[in-house]
Amino acid sequence: MRQYSYGEVEIGQTEAFDVEVTEDMQAMFLRISGDNNPMHTDEAYAKSKGFKSRLVYGMLTASFYSTLVGTLLPGEKCLFHEADVKFRKPVFAGDILEISGQCAEKHDALKLLIIKAKIRNQNKDLVSTAKLQVGVLDE
Repeated sequence: MRQYSYGEVEIGQTEAFDVEVTEDMQAMFLRISGDNNPMHTDEAYAKSKGFKSRLVYGMLTASFYSTLVGTLLPGEKCLFHEADVKFRKPVFAGDILEISGQCAEKHDALKLLIIKAKIRNQNKDLVSTAKLQVGVLDE
């Protein structure tokens, strides 16, 4: 886990990590959220709507943005304020995702960072983009 202070983060600084989305993650998200939409739970239904398989919950994939800022950029001193997330393409169990972010802006008066983030699958397809606003706790 990174522990960047506000002053240590530079505009243009990047961090990234990979994660494989598993069936267990899907099942846990269902238990936590209660979202039993058949697009996520019923293989035949999802296929009948033109998808190759059940869709991974968009908010499950978006939760990796929390991991990005909470553990890497800025890390331990992060206070996650806002996420403007766009879902670009579906994600399926078994996909390997690369979650990356770059510090695009710093606002000194508030110790606020703007992180431009994205998620790509194993085929390098852009599946999600986000603008994340995070505070950094005082040193």
